[in-house]
Amino acid sequence: MAELTGAQWRKSTRSGDNGGNCVEVADNLPGLVAVRDSKDSDGPALTFSPTAWSSFIRAAKPC
Repeated sequence: MAELTGAQWRKSTRSGDNGGNCVEVADNLPGLVAVRDSKDSDGPALTFSPTAWSSFIRAAKPC
């Protein structure tokens, strides 16, 4: 995952206090937004273009 070198991970604002079941997001990389499970920091990450990520966030927000 060389493309994620330098990623600065943060807990998603949508992840509550639920016993460690959290999503982490890294949006500091140029042209890339990465998402991973906080319990498996060495595991796989999903990657999105910033445009796709913004579309997902807009669609996921409650009306």
